[in-house]
Amino acid sequence: MADRVERLTNLLALLLETRRPLTLHEIASELESQYPDAGQARRAAFERDKAALREIGVKISTETFGGDRAGEMGYRIERSSFELPDLGLTDDEVRALQVALAATRPDSVIGEEALLKLGGVGGGVGGPIRMHLPELPALPILRSAVAQRHPVSFRYSGNVRKVEPWGLLLRDGFWYAVGFDQNRGARRTFRVDRCEGEVAIDSAVVFEPPADGDLGAALPTNPLLLGDEVAAEREAVVHISARRGWLVEREIGSERILVRHDDGSITIRLPFTNEDALRSWVLGFLDDAELLEPADVRDRLIEWLKAAV
Repeated sequence: MADRVERLTNLLALLLETRRPLTLHEIASELESQYPDAGQARRAAFERDKAALREIGVKISTETFGGDRAGEMGYRIERSSFELPDLGLTDDEVRALQVALAATRPDSVIGEEALLKLGGVGGGVGGPIRMHLPELPALPILRSAVAQRHPVSFRYSGNVRKVEPWGLLLRDGFWYAVGFDQNRGARRTFRVDRCEGEVAIDSAVVFEPPADGDLGAALPTNPLLLGDEVAAEREAVVHISARRGWLVEREIGSERILVRHDDGSITIRLPFTNEDALRSWVLGFLDDAELLEPADVRDRLIEWLKAAV
C-alpha cells in the first residue's frame, strides 16, 4: 500500500490530467495497488482522500453517468478552477518580476520554474550579486499557518512550544517566525532552522493577529533578543577591557554602561533572551570580556568552556 501523501499526489495528478470523469474503479486501476482491494475499504479511503484535497482548496467535480453505467459516479478536477489565471501583467511588470527573481537564489527549483512561467530564461541566469534565500521544510507549513491563522506547535530549545504565528521575516540570511507564544504568554521570535522536528498545525483553532502589528518592528535588531531560550528577558553584566571598551560603547550605546573604571575598562549591562547568542557575543572578545552576571549563566558558560577543553 502506497504512502498516503504519495497516493494523494498521484490522485491529484490523475484527476487533473484526465479528459473525462473517472469512476472509483478506474481510479483504483490507474493507481495500481494504492487503494485497498475491498470495496468498502476502498470507498472509505477514497472519501478520506477527497476530503483532504477539498480541505486544501482543490475542487473535485462529480458527474453521474447514465445508460449502461447508470448510477455510477465519475470524478475529475477542472483545470480552469485549479490553475492560476492570467495575472494580466504588463511587459514592464513581467520584466520587473524577472529582475527581482533573478536577484535571488532559492534553495529549490521553485524559483527557476516561476521564472520560466513568467517568460524568463532558465539556467541560472542572473546578476553578479544574488541574495541567498534558504528553503526549509518548516517554511511551507508556517506560511500556511500564517495565511490561515492557525496555531502551530514545535520543539524549540528542547521544549514543545505552541505559537500563534503572525508572520515570517528574513534577516541576515535566516528565516524568523514572529508570533504570540502561548507557553510564555507574550510575543516571541523563533529562528526557523532551529525548530526541532516537524511543525504541526492545529487546524481546528483560528486566532486573531494584532491589528496594528508591525512585523518589521517585532523582530529585534539586537541578536541577543532573537529566540527565547529563557522565559523572559534578562540582563547580563559584562566587564570589557580598556582596549575594547570604545568599540563596545559604540555598539551598545553609552546608556548601557554601568561603571567606567580608572584603567579605561567598562562594566556594561545587556538585555538578552538568547543565552547561546550571549555566550557567542562574550567569547567573540576572547580575553577582553568577562561575563559577571547572572551567576547561573556564568556557571553554564564556564562548564561549556571546560567541556570544550
